[in-house]
Amino acid sequence: MARQTPLFGLHQELGARMVDFGGWNMPVQYSSQIGEHHAVRRAAGVFDVSHMGILDLRGAGVRALLQRLLANDVAKLTTPGKALYSCMLNEQGGVLDDLIVYFLNDYWYRMVVNAGTRDRDLAWIREHAGAFTVEVNERSDLAMLAVQGPEARAKAAQLLPPADGAAALALDGFVGRELGQWFVARTGYTGEDGFEIMMPASDAVAAWRGLNSLGVASCGLGARDTLRLEAGMNLYGHDMDESTQPYESNLGWTVALAPSERRFIGRAALEPIARAGSQRKLVGLLLEERGVLRAHQKVTAAPAGEGEITSGTYSPTLERSIALARLPSAAAGQVQVEVRGKLLPARVVRLPFVRAGRSLLTQTKDIP
Repeated sequence: MARQTPLFGLHQELGARMVDFGGWNMPVQYSSQIGEHHAVRRAAGVFDVSHMGILDLRGAGVRALLQRLLANDVAKLTTPGKALYSCMLNEQGGVLDDLIVYFLNDYWYRMVVNAGTRDRDLAWIREHAGAFTVEVNERSDLAMLAVQGPEARAKAAQLLPPADGAAALALDGFVGRELGQWFVARTGYTGEDGFEIMMPASDAVAAWRGLNSLGVASCGLGARDTLRLEAGMNLYGHDMDESTQPYESNLGWTVALAPSERRFIGRAALEPIARAGSQRKLVGLLLEERGVLRAHQKVTAAPAGEGEITSGTYSPTLERSIALARLPSAAAGQVQVEVRGKLLPARVVRLPFVRAGRSLLTQTKDIP
């Protein structure tokens, strides 16, 4: 039976269409998926992301544990509240999950992991935590809302007492802070500014209603997917998984190989790839003709070889079909995608497609 977030009843009341997502009963849309997408690009929208796993890791050895578990290096985090995006790998260098970790103090880090992998992640982290005397606490008592869009921060700040609202608005990008019982972070998954807010589950319904009263649109997973794909952001299980490593998933920038003495899990498998280069890469595709790009469609990139779309959609902002595709590293320029038995022309472009509501495609910039 699918799990439910603290907002499940409100989603039903608001008429959301519910789907099973990663074992959770989640809203895919409320009225119009495209309308919700445009609301985030043009004003503000709110998403229920309480299905994500929130883990608090505490103990004297917590930094050493995370330096062992994560490909990126938490030693970069020196300011309380600063966040780091990283992959957690297996010994073969495959991506177990991609996640965000916040440095709160020398004895306390907070981690946010994906819904579909949260149980496995929790077991994996606890398996290693014992050797470092670290306590791992799953914060199932918290809900999490993502408020995204050019007006999102100003509207969300109105839910807080004036001093806390001002403190939230003063946050730098990729930084979070405890404000009363809420943890407000200037992070997101849409390519827009905004907050991700962790709060007691009992506060979630009132917070959602408060945002609606301020003109923030209720948004579902459908709009979240088109927004993140326009922003060139990976979705675990589609664009990377245990069978792929960061360098072929456009995530090489998250691998910290310095200092050399930090022996994170998966490092030995990645070092030869870092030296020689990956044989495959994850790129953006822009369909040149009418059609819909979907995951698993074959891509022909002659003479480099063949690849496959990992995520595809119609872009409401660009009014074109776009995709992420894993191709041979030599692939560039024009390729062909097999759509319903026909080979349609597509162009390899730089990511992201859209950022802060603006298309980043140009005739001179979009060929890597």
